[in-house]
Amino acid sequence: MPSVDRLAAFAAVSLLLIVIPGPSVLFVVGRALAHGRRTALLSVLGNTVGAYVLVVAVSMGVGPLVERSVLLFTALKLAGAGYLVFLGIKAIRHRGSLREAFEADAPAPHGGPRTVWEGFVVGVANPKTMVFFAAVLPQFTDRSSGRVTIQLLLLGLVFTGIALVSDSLWGLVASTARSWFARSPRRLSLVGGTGGLAMIGLGLTVAVTGRKD
Repeated sequence: MPSVDRLAAFAAVSLLLIVIPGPSVLFVVGRALAHGRRTALLSVLGNTVGAYVLVVAVSMGVGPLVERSVLLFTALKLAGAGYLVFLGIKAIRHRGSLREAFEADAPAPHGGPRTVWEGFVVGVANPKTMVFFAAVLPQFTDRSSGRVTIQLLLLGLVFTGIALVSDSLWGLVASTARSWFARSPRRLSLVGGTGGLAMIGLGLTVAVTGRKD
């Protein structure tokens, strides 16, 4: 198993990556602004599960394959980007219904399982996390101790645990700020539009960034 020093070092590197706003953070903030705390936290849950699926994939040897295959990497990246743009457009289209939902303390426009699924799709297609797991995660294993797959899964739990806490805090802060906008129908419509535009911008950014080789 990884030593305590290795775990601590990996936790520090993970925290540095997580606290810098990337696809996951911006996605959660956009959902919080558009639909509130419940949707934001459910999105965090789905996103975290999606990230851990990437950990499992790396532990099974998919990580190096993605690193070597430009086509596979690009396909996964564009799929995630396209989904973000889709969610952003949907948020803009439904921005007028946000005030009614807020006043009634209603849930998101669709059920919890679907909200979790949307977060999962973004998490599993996050190129930032994908590359980190494939390129960095194996460096913190101790191959002389054996059971490298178990070590990778443990390190992945450390990363996703930190991400779960950090992204949840981002969502709570954003949803709290949202209440100020809810005092005015025009402000709340602006929130929905802004959240949607943020997700569209994020999707476009994801689509044009990353490896070029």
